[in-house]
Amino acid sequence: MLSTAVTQTPVAALWASIPSPSFQELKVGPFAFRLYGLMIALGVLAAVWIARKRWSSYGGDPEDVTTIALVAVPAGLIGARLYHVITDWNSLYSGGRWWPDAFMIWKGGLGIPGGVLLGAVAGVLVARYLQLDWRRVGDAAAPAIPVAQAIGRLGNWFNQELFGRPTDLPWGLRIDPVHRPDGYRQFDTFQPTFLYEGLWNLGLAGLIIWGSSKVVLKPGRWFAVYVLGYGLGRLWVESLRIDDATRLLGIRVNLWTSGIAILGGLLWLFWRGSPVDHDGTARLRAGESLATIAGVVPSPRSHPADAATDDGPADAATDDGPADAATDDAPDVLATEATEDVLDDDAAAGDADDGAQEK
Repeated sequence: MLSTAVTQTPVAALWASIPSPSFQELKVGPFAFRLYGLMIALGVLAAVWIARKRWSSYGGDPEDVTTIALVAVPAGLIGARLYHVITDWNSLYSGGRWWPDAFMIWKGGLGIPGGVLLGAVAGVLVARYLQLDWRRVGDAAAPAIPVAQAIGRLGNWFNQELFGRPTDLPWGLRIDPVHRPDGYRQFDTFQPTFLYEGLWNLGLAGLIIWGSSKVVLKPGRWFAVYVLGYGLGRLWVESLRIDDATRLLGIRVNLWTSGIAILGGLLWLFWRGSPVDHDGTARLRAGESLATIAGVVPSPRSHPADAATDDGPADAATDDGPADAATDDAPDVLATEATEDVLDDDAAAGDADDGAQEK
């Protein structure tokens, strides 16, 4: 039975619920930083750092990840905002209300599915431009993205938004009356769905990192694990939420999106049979490095000098071309010709002496 108000001592209240922050900005001198945006920025930085480390373990250049992130991150933010605006259009932005509210990203309102989708598309395009295997790039980013999501969810905590139904569990989230939705004003504590999703995503990231040290999957399959895992977690967390949401056939849109992610992740993971690279797994367990198994090389567009050294015209000239012939054989030819000239001169001198004696 849920209680609407319980008289507790300060110590008991501390342990009986999770408090919500009383502030949404961090002020440093004349500057004020919205903590929602700050959490997103910290999440992005953490994700790029993890992806760089993971890409390096594949044998790639971490700077290639940074190049991709410079395009994929802004695209992801745009996609996340578009997803939110489109799915909440009727309730928040219709009737001319979209201007300027649709652009006030610092007030909250990012749809993770849209961010992942558009960010992934941008990442694939940049990876292809850099002549990198986009599937391997996706595998490098697979544990990084859920870590970014987990940190970003802390922004919802500061904004006191996207919480779940009322609860009297010890870890219930205390919400200020001004942030409680209609019909729930009488309740004090709610399900901390931001915390559930954050912990789920951290667990998913840990699973991918741990699994990668034990098993080698075919290219792109670790990203499929992320998509599947995120869909599963979002499915049950979304079912706890009570905030207004667009519904399709009476079901919240995000539940439909979660179902699509689960189905898509499963199809991708098991496409054309087992996702496990058995040969690569055997080599990994035998002590071979992941860089040797994955065989990733730096982008030829980012390292044109390396590309020329490895495969380009300079190599051809050095190994097999005319420059090699000229460099390797020319001194011998010149030496041979010089020797022949000396011998010819000696022979001519000998003939002259013989001729003089005969006369």
